[in-house]
Amino acid sequence: MREIETVQTFRCEGCGAALSLPPSERTQICPYCASPNVVAGALDTTRPEPRFCVPHAQGETLARKALAEWQKRLGFFRHPGVRRAHLENFKGVYVPSVLYSAVARARYDVSIGEEYYVTETYTTTENGKTVTRTRRVKKHEWVPLSGEYEAYATDVVVSASSGIPNDELEAVEPFDFRGLRRYSAGLVAGWPVETPSRNGADCLEMARKELQAGISKRLAAFMPGDTHTGLSSSTAIEHESAEPMLVPLWVLALKYDELKPALRVLINGQTGKTAAKVPWSWPRIAVAIVAGLVVVGGLVLFAMKHQ
Repeated sequence: MREIETVQTFRCEGCGAALSLPPSERTQICPYCASPNVVAGALDTTRPEPRFCVPHAQGETLARKALAEWQKRLGFFRHPGVRRAHLENFKGVYVPSVLYSAVARARYDVSIGEEYYVTETYTTTENGKTVTRTRRVKKHEWVPLSGEYEAYATDVVVSASSGIPNDELEAVEPFDFRGLRRYSAGLVAGWPVETPSRNGADCLEMARKELQAGISKRLAAFMPGDTHTGLSSSTAIEHESAEPMLVPLWVLALKYDELKPALRVLINGQTGKTAAKVPWSWPRIAVAIVAGLVVVGGLVLFAMKHQ
């Protein structure tokens, strides 16, 4: 009978991420921060096994294409080195996360505004004469409104990795849950798999905050009328479910400046969506500001000469 290979946990001394790797691999470059000082650590058997997995759908060729397209879309005022940088370390990984679902019931109070127009008469001076003119002015009729709003959220995903902050994971969401699968070891065979490094209570709190923020946006879009103001609400969360899950990412450290730390770029391994916190190019911004001031100054001088 074939012996099953046992995985081991490596913990990065640079960012703290923990990756499950085959025992044959003794060293590893961290895909999150490009740090080479990754050392073996004790396997945490108290962590729950994933219940679900979103499989990798983007191979390395497609992931590299997604990165190249993202680099082309970077604005002029971003650091130019990011657009020119080439990859040396490019790895796919399964990142631990939590799939959260709940029923949210919100009670709200708001003032709803209905637009209408009135014609106003006013006087003004034209060519030294006082003349009477009319104009249409927009007004609002405000009506108080209270009510309840209920929503069932099934697609809240939060990071269970200390190496991947939740806002960075959000930047490459959403995942297409039509591809969601029950977890099995065969789905992740051959890929590095990070073990959870955030506890369940922290993940649950992050998920609740994300749900609350989503409910606030839904409420604002749900309001009738032409506009609204003073929206306040209180939300009760019921029937919560939080399931450990693995999501696919390509994580790369982009070395864009020899004097600065590598830039971490995330690529959704299912959709190819790419994101990173790209630094600004302050020299380019400064040049643009100076050029703008020169243009404004020139226009002012031109106007003064022709008064």
